[in-house]
Amino acid sequence: MRGLDRAAWPIAALLVGYPVWWALGFGGLSIVVLAPVMAAVLWRRRPIRVPRGFGLWLMLLAGYLVSALMLGEMPPGTYGDLGLGRVLGYLMRLALYVSLLIMVLYLGNLTERELPQLTLVRMLGALFVTTVAGGLLGVLAPGADLTSPVEMLLPGWIADNPYVHNLIHPTAAQVQKVLGHASPRPEAPFEWANAWGSNVSVLLVWFVVGWWTYGGPRRRLAVAPLLALCAVPVVYSLNRGLWIGLGVAAGYLLLRLGARTRVMACSAIAAGALLLLLSPLGTMVAARLDNPHSNDIRAFTVSATVAAARTSPIIGYGNTRNATGNHRTITTGRTDWCGECGHPPLGSDGQLWHLMITQGFVGAGLYVAFFAGAIRRHWSDRSPVGLAGVLVMILTLLYMFVYDGLVTPLSLYLISFALLWRNSMARGTAV
Repeated sequence: MRGLDRAAWPIAALLVGYPVWWALGFGGLSIVVLAPVMAAVLWRRRPIRVPRGFGLWLMLLAGYLVSALMLGEMPPGTYGDLGLGRVLGYLMRLALYVSLLIMVLYLGNLTERELPQLTLVRMLGALFVTTVAGGLLGVLAPGADLTSPVEMLLPGWIADNPYVHNLIHPTAAQVQKVLGHASPRPEAPFEWANAWGSNVSVLLVWFVVGWWTYGGPRRRLAVAPLLALCAVPVVYSLNRGLWIGLGVAAGYLLLRLGARTRVMACSAIAAGALLLLLSPLGTMVAARLDNPHSNDIRAFTVSATVAAARTSPIIGYGNTRNATGNHRTITTGRTDWCGECGHPPLGSDGQLWHLMITQGFVGAGLYVAFFAGAIRRHWSDRSPVGLAGVLVMILTLLYMFVYDGLVTPLSLYLISFALLWRNSMARGTAV
């Protein structure tokens, strides 16, 4: 971005350059590549400012380190042996947690001159445009994919791991039989369809702030067409968590906006909802609501996760585990004669459940306390950035029940947290 201070280039590379990272096979792991550069910036400007609530995140990270002691243990009702895959998964998540911590401190220690708030917000808006384009690609060309350079360089036993493969192999969509027939669920440029759903809603918030609230005539002119285009992959995602999140966002705005702005927002929301219901997309929404096929799967994995977490409530088990059986049968895993016997790992149905199995109830409680504390501290900030940031914190707590925060969603949650922190320092309310 022209005129951007050199110290701010790492975050510009992360957000504006994200499509390049995705095509290279780094995707959400790009923050791990950029974190050392951010750490170098921080090292040169000691002492380092830290936000309120930072101790909770440090405790969460410390708990994850301690949880490594349980990697070789198996809770009742699960199967599998300690292998290299489990250890590598733990180390990868640890690298992500440390990198995200560095990113938050980096953002909070850049001055307004080095990285203006509006510039950071518009970087997120640029990623929203990329996300809409990726969503449309998933709808129009769901089979599109490519073999990334990272995938070609990694040994096969790593690249073929299902979890790693999703991260390093760029694909346009997941094709699933959610409605009883094969249909695409957009995921480009992220790792999973659910990650796309979480990310598009968070980025939408910042897109509206940067392009409408603080936008000039040309940016404002582009808002309505981009939102209309976004509606197509939002519906095709068949992502009920995303739809609920958008409803919560609308309710929040109607609650917190001033009377005049509330009328305008209410009119825009009503008009958009009417157009959606009258379009062919409305039929797809109704069909998805009539086919809640994933409810039983989620109920099984969540209940099994909570049961496993109870056997190590303080430090968890360091990584996810596979449960014996699934919601239909005691058979473990997919076979030629039981194609429906597969199941997701415990802790993969939401960040809350992931933290329970990896770090116990204590880790889950620290995560909730961190983001709930941000809402409490910044609720009185009624600036556009303050209102938007608190909304994202609310969505973070909502999505923890249905979305795994790693890899890319948690990056966006914490960038939003950093925006709130920077805003409080600018207003002179930070401690």
